[in-house]
Amino acid sequence: MPEIPVPQEPADALAAVAALRRLADQLEDAAVEQAMRAGWSWPLVAEALGVTRQAVHKKHAKRLIAAGVTLRRRQ
Repeated sequence: MPEIPVPQEPADALAAVAALRRLADQLEDAAVEQAMRAGWSWPLVAEALGVTRQAVHKKHAKRLIAAGVTLRRRQ
């Protein structure tokens, strides 16, 4: 596994971590919305993210509803 370059200054390294987390959150939000608009179920999204259905629902449901996404009901 290649070595990951870490900035010499702790403040720079921590700022990079924070920026990557924000980017990952934005990417997750977009991907979950895309999947739900394509008709994916909560369990499918959860499996793809490696989390529980409850966790992905709790994190994304309100935002998706506010964005006008029609969410699938459990059957």
